[in-house]
Amino acid sequence: MGKAPYGFARQRRVLRVLGTHVTLQEPLRRQAEKDLGIEIQFSPGGSARVLHQAATRPQSFDLYEQWSNSMNILWQAGSIQALDTDRLTYWDEINDLTRTGKLTPRAKVGAGDAPNKLLYVQRDNSIGSNETRRVSFLPYVHNVDSFGYNAAVVPRGKAYETESWSWLLDDRWRGRVALVNEPTIGLFDAALAVQAAGLVKFEDIGNLTRAEVDSLFKVLVELRRAGHFRGIWNSVPNSVNLMARGEAVVESMFSPAVFALRGKGIDCVYASPKEGYRAWHGVMCLSAATNGPAKDAAYEFMNWWLSGWPGAFIARQGYYISNPERSRKHLRPEEWEYWYEGKPAATDLNGTDEKTVVRKGEVRDGGSYLRRFSNIAVWNTVMDTYEYSLPNWNQFLSAT
Repeated sequence: MGKAPYGFARQRRVLRVLGTHVTLQEPLRRQAEKDLGIEIQFSPGGSARVLHQAATRPQSFDLYEQWSNSMNILWQAGSIQALDTDRLTYWDEINDLTRTGKLTPRAKVGAGDAPNKLLYVQRDNSIGSNETRRVSFLPYVHNVDSFGYNAAVVPRGKAYETESWSWLLDDRWRGRVALVNEPTIGLFDAALAVQAAGLVKFEDIGNLTRAEVDSLFKVLVELRRAGHFRGIWNSVPNSVNLMARGEAVVESMFSPAVFALRGKGIDCVYASPKEGYRAWHGVMCLSAATNGPAKDAAYEFMNWWLSGWPGAFIARQGYYISNPERSRKHLRPEEWEYWYEGKPAATDLNGTDEKTVVRKGEVRDGGSYLRRFSNIAVWNTVMDTYEYSLPNWNQFLSAT
């Protein structure tokens, strides 16, 4: 019997996306598949694990979604390739936060790895801030982070005036404080808290020296052994559960957790610290091993992210998009006014899960997009002393 004739059945394109639970959400995956006709496989995980996978196994993914503090590690590892801005449909709409580090002339750029310092691929193939037509990542989702507190227990503070990172170390909340388990994030929450409490002074909080790392962890380990910290959380659901069960009343927090808790009827406040926020910027990176149809699909997915609907979706959990005007038409006027302009909510507003997360008359913690991003203390960062800090972080986690 002879061989079968050539098969011309078109294979469905598959795009493998590696990242964290923050952006790899099922409603986004389903909508992207519907809009693009591509099979999209999300592989979410803890930030440290997925960063290690991305740096060591570029063949295991096509696109990587995380934060700008991962860029130096990925670029130096050679695990991602440059993006051609001519293939990014909405590139010219991306606002100045990524391009220059600030949205307004008077805004603070913030210490550490501001995304504009890592965006452009230079002639010598390094990454830096001098504008070129090749970039190391697509800028998309971003926000400023701080800590959340249960206002039914912790007295409500005043934004930018009395709310302070030092609250994480307040002895009144001993045994009911939690931090995020991520050395390029939780370390800065802790450093901001220790400095705000007057326990250690840092010359450059975005790049601690070895001696400063030692001083920071001396304080943290002592607090850990004294039972100050209830837990170190690894995921947004974990942080939600800690506060929902009453185990933590003040903790490092990401925006979706705040609104998830409010959806459960808990009066969770997202603090606006007088010392400034810890900021982060989402990066979408193309694997060095991706080419052909998968590479084309990757560009389609990246362009989809800036096409309007996805930016509106993530606005409802408190996140911003790099070209917000395109998402504006996908938000009701009262949604735009609350999430971006910092105005009182004209009606009750739902989150991404259709539960009410904002009550009529409420004002967003920290105010408008411009005000919040004008008060950055530090960006999520991989410091020069990153490797040195890791054993210290692990010692802190295991201290009893």
